[in-house]
Amino acid sequence: MTVTSPLDPALPVAPSRLRTFLAGVRRFFRRAPLSAFWGCIAAAIVIMSVAAPVIAPYPPLKSDFRAMQKPPDEKHWFGTDQIGRDTLSRVIYGSQASLTVAFGAVLFGTTLGALWGLACGYFGGRFDMFSQRLIEFLQSFPDLILAMAIAMALGGGLGTVIVAIAVTRIPFGGRVIRSVVLSLKEMQYVEAARGLGASHKRLMFRHILPQCVAPYLILATTHLGVAIVIEASLGFLGVGIPPPNPTWGNMLSDALNSGLVPPWWLVFFPGAAITLTVLAFNLLGDGIRDMLDPRLRGSV
Repeated sequence: MTVTSPLDPALPVAPSRLRTFLAGVRRFFRRAPLSAFWGCIAAAIVIMSVAAPVIAPYPPLKSDFRAMQKPPDEKHWFGTDQIGRDTLSRVIYGSQASLTVAFGAVLFGTTLGALWGLACGYFGGRFDMFSQRLIEFLQSFPDLILAMAIAMALGGGLGTVIVAIAVTRIPFGGRVIRSVVLSLKEMQYVEAARGLGASHKRLMFRHILPQCVAPYLILATTHLGVAIVIEASLGFLGVGIPPPNPTWGNMLSDALNSGLVPPWWLVFFPGAAITLTVLAFNLLGDGIRDMLDPRLRGSV
């Protein structure tokens, strides 16, 4: 049955965006159930970070000097640290910092790199040559070393860590989107639009950029896991978000400084949170890639 418009019965009404989105989600669950499962895990972690003040059993900075460095029990499910702070609450609140940094860095760095790659691939010439040399210079540094150098130069803080990690994501977004644009700008529909007198701005943002959404989504999803690992590494090395703000990296660093042999629960639970989150986002990104890449769609 075809639904028609109340203004003009001859014109069919396009399906709502919500209905289209739900249909895509159902198709994703059907074709890639493993990736969909890990996508649910990633969504649960995001919800946990947003609802941290509600679900955390204790304030993350509250100390209980009568229960210092206690193993897990019925009162403190994940045990306590060296000054009596609840480890479960700190893990929950630590997800806020880690995910804020990851989403902010990926949104800023990957988007900036994608726009840079769009301009490089479309205009070419000397601008493209100079840009590629600069991107190669950025890629010559390991991600962690480059992020650590930027964080140390700018000083500790949430914004500093986001900028430091975002800079490491720019080259990847620029390279991938540039390669896509190089193939798209020679397509017949782009040549037809150019022949009809379309401006450079319209060609780039109306005809080429929408075709780059799929690789951008794949890049952004997979880069979330990398950003979380870099943020935890910066926190562990002491150049990330400064204490007493709880982050997973800071918690591992505090556990290392708590004694010659750190208590296992102070290492296991923050490490498990990092591992689970990175695994969830990486496998979700693999599923999105398999769904959006026509060459891989039949193998899912």
